[in-house]
Amino acid sequence: MISSILGLRQGALRASSKRTGISQRALSSLLGQETGLASISSWPTANRPHRPWRGARQTPFRSGIIQRNVWSTGTTPPLGGDLHPLISLTPDEISAAASVVKAHYSDAAEEIRFVAIALNEPNKAALRGGDKPPRQAEIIVINTTTGIASELTVSLVDATVISVKELERGVQPLLTPDDCDLAEAISKSSPELQAVLKERYGITDMSRVAADPWSVHLASEEDVAMTEPDDPSLPPRRLVQTFLYQRVDGDGIEDNHYAHPIVILPVVDLNSKTVIKIDGLDRPATKIPQASVNYHRDLLNTNSYLQTQWRADTLKALDITQPDGPSFTVTDNLVEWQGWKFRVGWNYREGIVLHQVHFNDRPVVNRLSLVEMAVPYADPFPPFPRKCAFDVGDYGLGFCANSLELGCDCLGHIHYFDAALNDSKGDPYVVKKAICMHEEDQGILFKHVEYRNGHSESRRARELVISKICTVVNYEYLMYIRFKLNGEIEFELRLSGELSTNQPSAGEDPNDPSHGVLCAPGVNAQVHQHMFCARIDMAVDGDKNTVSEIDVVPHTPGMEGNPYGNVFGPVETVLKTEAEAVRLYDANKARVWKVSNAEGKVNGITKKPTAYKLVPFTKGPAQPPLLTAPDSAVSKKGEFATAHLWVTPYDETERYPAGEYTPQAKEQAGLPVWIKDNESIEGEDVVLWHAFGVTHVPRVEDFPIMNCEMTGFSLKPDGFNSGNPAIDLPPETNTKSKLDSGCCASSS
Repeated sequence: MISSILGLRQGALRASSKRTGISQRALSSLLGQETGLASISSWPTANRPHRPWRGARQTPFRSGIIQRNVWSTGTTPPLGGDLHPLISLTPDEISAAASVVKAHYSDAAEEIRFVAIALNEPNKAALRGGDKPPRQAEIIVINTTTGIASELTVSLVDATVISVKELERGVQPLLTPDDCDLAEAISKSSPELQAVLKERYGITDMSRVAADPWSVHLASEEDVAMTEPDDPSLPPRRLVQTFLYQRVDGDGIEDNHYAHPIVILPVVDLNSKTVIKIDGLDRPATKIPQASVNYHRDLLNTNSYLQTQWRADTLKALDITQPDGPSFTVTDNLVEWQGWKFRVGWNYREGIVLHQVHFNDRPVVNRLSLVEMAVPYADPFPPFPRKCAFDVGDYGLGFCANSLELGCDCLGHIHYFDAALNDSKGDPYVVKKAICMHEEDQGILFKHVEYRNGHSESRRARELVISKICTVVNYEYLMYIRFKLNGEIEFELRLSGELSTNQPSAGEDPNDPSHGVLCAPGVNAQVHQHMFCARIDMAVDGDKNTVSEIDVVPHTPGMEGNPYGNVFGPVETVLKTEAEAVRLYDANKARVWKVSNAEGKVNGITKKPTAYKLVPFTKGPAQPPLLTAPDSAVSKKGEFATAHLWVTPYDETERYPAGEYTPQAKEQAGLPVWIKDNESIEGEDVVLWHAFGVTHVPRVEDFPIMNCEMTGFSLKPDGFNSGNPAIDLPPETNTKSKLDSGCCASSS
């Protein structure tokens, strides 16, 4: 389930926007190549598969053409020694790093398939040293002959390999966009699958079949056994399950194929380039639902029961303009706005990364990003127990990024940043406008009227918004990090896109599925969760911080100090060890977690340590943690999502809460392993891991496309300032606002 980018050689054209099928001749060529997609770049344009889930425009990097990564769109990036250590890799650096790796594997260069090339971020000590840290790249490759992956660190200064680590057999790096293209191609070109589709459903045109690529979650011993071939001398299997759908309407790929799920499920091995099994053949062939349920602008008129034309009472224009320009400034990847200062980074896995966040020249957060997701589906009928994606670790949100559209995805005066990534041959490509930055009006920030004379003081709430949108096959994840005039940071996630559908399982009532909701005739949408995890490397007025839990609780009535029973208030508990800091949110106690300076910085008014607090669920309703059984494979692999908070001492090697490599992971990794030594966290350089999410019981209104669901949290100053930091905002009246012609015509 990944937004897909086709692996192309430098200068190759991208796929056209219309596509009716993959030629058998091209697929035969594809399957004959040892390096998977290596032959695709030589296909004629008409024969290249267009990926329907990719909204971005990708541009292959060509020498002599300025492309940039986390620089302002349309500007020239800094070069050479001018690069700040936290600026993500440029396309030239990606090419240089890939060349070093190819030279290192010169005897087997054709067998090397690149997974990822990214900046090897300097640690805190290196960043704060006297000399600028040398730029390095971290690289993951797979040997397509042995199926073994390796990690390399490359110096970009002297073009040498610094280190190489070969991973254990069976450890699988994330599935790249090229991997997912390959999986769909293998699935749809399988003679066995073609014969089954013809026999059971009369389908002979494979261009009318969509095969959504999902990682394989190992839910049982049978699933684990599937990861190895019968012959141990062969490479381990690199598995992708491809959920099948029929395209009914339109001439290309515009049809909402999620209205037409097919019961059978092929499982692909990328290493052998074969379909190793097809699930569902033991179930009688069921009729594929045929009702047209479309939202595409060109197919609305085909709908069987929903609207077939645009509404007559269309909305009037609503323009957002800033005639004087924006209030922010951008220098390379450094952003400054209304007391805020931070650096914008990017990588293939996390997407946006914010570094060195300061408010009024004081540190607040050292590093902030979204580091993992767990998306379990609550259906016990095979094959759905293994339908659980870890989207960040399995596919990479950076690889899934959209190219954002002015006036649609982003309104107002927009500043864009491009993002540079790599394909499976190590060639760079650029996702234009991957990051959007703009200001938004959010209503009133503060207001008071002196009722005795009617004098009003009111200020508008302006926010600086950094955003990205990722398409992960059927789902869209929209991330907004909002910086506010009052010193708050809000981390907001929105979920949209399409439901991943199926026909009701054999053990369910087809008219009333027990583990989902009918969202269209004969189409089931399963109950599921989206559990996110943000990594927040806090630095409140310095590296040394202490975390405490604050509950607001009632005092016992009738006891001393509460004779009238009206007393309630906050109770603060310091979290001293990693084990103590595994916490659940409690809305009944207005629970928050405070991060206080432990280096002697105190508030001038309260005389208490300066602090920020993490406030859960400031967007959307409060939600439970992971709901799967404690002994389930999901809960073991995704244990980070069983609690809303974890706190660990800073360790540059502890990056991802479910471990470095989540696809087909057999052993527990990440947070539950790290905290086994139960280190002290009081007065230390700490990292907060905040798990939050959405429990999704689908509604029929979520289909054929889902309106945004929201979740998120806030970081709020709590004794960080001496008072309201926004009172120096001058009063203003927006003179462009107008009275409606039918209202108060004589008023002013």
